[in-house]
Amino acid sequence: MDESWGLTRMTRVEVVVAGDDVALLAELFAEVGATGFTAVSNVSGLGHSGYHQGRLLFNDRNALALLTVVLPPERTAALLDGLRPLLAGRSGVLLVSDTWVSRPQYFQ
Repeated sequence: MDESWGLTRMTRVEVVVAGDDVALLAELFAEVGATGFTAVSNVSGLGHSGYHQGRLLFNDRNALALLTVVLPPERTAALLDGLRPLLAGRSGVLLVSDTWVSRPQYFQ
């Protein structure tokens, strides 16, 4: 990505977890200084533990959720240090990638 486009490099972390774990992740995001995150509930997918259907009537806690947070690269290690033990004993998916943003002040 060319810096002349007016974009700033950041790190995007996406985590798929059980609905019960969303509050823990939100807390962890705040602890590492994230200014916000996006949560999508009722996520469906196929993985090692089989197919997970997103729509469970009257029960968000048993459904999967996808949380996405964007951070400056220097905060990523602290977040990953907190996520690894959390995911070690639970099912979940962790994706980390470089991304570029147009308004870096929103993520500082």
